[in-house]
Amino acid sequence: MTTRGAAPGASGAHDDAPTSGSGREDAPVLLLTGPTGTGKTDWAARLAGELPIEIISVDSALVYRGLDIGTAKPPDALLRRVPHHLIDICEPTETYSAGRFVEDAVALVVAIRERGNIPMLVGGTLLYFRALLRGIAPLPQGSAEVRQAIDDRAAREGWPALHAELSRLDPRAAARIHPTDPQRIQRALEVCYTTGRPISELQQSTRSALGQTPIAAWALVPSDRTALHARLEQRFRQMMAQGFLDEVRGLHSRSDLTAAHPSMRAVGYRQLWAHLDGETTLDEAVRRGIAATRQLAKRQMTWIRSEPQFEWVDPFAPGAFERWSVAVRTRLSRLGR
Repeated sequence: MTTRGAAPGASGAHDDAPTSGSGREDAPVLLLTGPTGTGKTDWAARLAGELPIEIISVDSALVYRGLDIGTAKPPDALLRRVPHHLIDICEPTETYSAGRFVEDAVALVVAIRERGNIPMLVGGTLLYFRALLRGIAPLPQGSAEVRQAIDDRAAREGWPALHAELSRLDPRAAARIHPTDPQRIQRALEVCYTTGRPISELQQSTRSALGQTPIAAWALVPSDRTALHARLEQRFRQMMAQGFLDEVRGLHSRSDLTAAHPSMRAVGYRQLWAHLDGETTLDEAVRRGIAATRQLAKRQMTWIRSEPQFEWVDPFAPGAFERWSVAVRTRLSRLGR
């Protein structure tokens, strides 16, 4: 039985499914992404009921234990039925990086293919997808002194001002980074200051960690953005009804966890943590959480538009899943599965 964060060698719901026996080094890898709230997990689980698929989560929040309601973590029944990987593998006090994700994902792809199954990477953390598909640049080690200087400037001038400076130094990187994303602004500026070269230039010289592995990629992209926004608000309020605030309260009470930890910067958690710190009312925290969720979906859409290899599917269109399922089978056939 595959559990959350299963190791590459673990067995799962497809133990009795036909396999190749000797593995398939040429087996394709499936990718499914899309803005938050578009049903990626449900689609992947339904497809796994038809094909020998193992799911590799591409989500920077699902890796953390204890972050369940606010991350829409798949329920235990689904995790028992369909093999999932890279879920609940870290404590919320840990830092899980894109580099670590690439190492874990590549090892899982190899192991899943050796079992004769189909690896399917599913999620909305687009930095992880980019690192996997384009590689990770050999960037310099972080400098505590430089970072502190950047933080001091941000305290005086604000992160949007530093983002404006990044736009002058590295326009391509600035175009991908939101003006209120301090972690990525800081890193991009740090690389510029310490190397004298734009981070986007260094990243261009990288290669995909998947090498020549055949890939079939789709993105769930709703044509009706108003419907998506309504769905995101409804989902956030459902999370609140399910006990999201109590979940964050439990995390907030831990002496080893602070708002500065990457896990607590996740959408929803950050806003409710601020409420528990007395910075906002609960109603304002919910409003900000919904707004942040919509902003996340917008950023994800911007990235998807820049990635031509992803084929778009409108998940809200009648019969969309059925047509996509046929398309996946057709693609697998063409790729030699």
